[in-house]
Amino acid sequence: MNYLIRDCHPEDIIRLVDLCLKHAEYERASFNPVGKEEKLKNALFGESPKLFCLIAEISGTIVGYASYTFDFSTWDAATFMYMDCLYLEEDARGFGIGEALIEKLKQIATDKNCINIQWQTPEFNKRAIKFYRRIGGIGKDKVRFFIDL
Repeated sequence: MNYLIRDCHPEDIIRLVDLCLKHAEYERASFNPVGKEEKLKNALFGESPKLFCLIAEISGTIVGYASYTFDFSTWDAATFMYMDCLYLEEDARGFGIGEALIEKLKQIATDKNCINIQWQTPEFNKRAIKFYRRIGGIGKDKVRFFIDL
C-alpha cells in the first residue's frame, strides 16, 4: 500500500480533530471537540509551537496521525520526546504505516538529541501493546494520575 508520512498543515486541523474524537472513542475516553480546532492550531502553528504532529495519508486522504512534544527528564538531565497520540483508522492498520510513523519519530528525536521516546497506552489496548513490543518498546507498569483544573 502506498502512503505518505508528512508534517501536519493548518488545513489538516479539521480532520485532526475528527481523528482525535475517533481515537478517544477507541480508548474509551471522553473528548469534547468544541474549541479544539483553534486550540490545536495555536499549539501546532503558533509563535512557539508546543505540539508537533505527523500525518499519515493514503491517496490524499488522511488516515492517521502521531502527535508529540519535547520534555525534559530530571533523572536523566536530558530531553526526551513524548508521543502523545498515535492513531490510525481501522482500515489503515496492518500495512506498516504505524511503524513508519514511529521510524519518522525516531529520526526526529535523534535529530533533536533526545535520549528516548516515551508514550503510554491503556492496558486493554492489547493490539497496540503487541505492536509496541514488536518494534522494540519496553513497558513499565505505572499508574497515571491527573487532577482536573
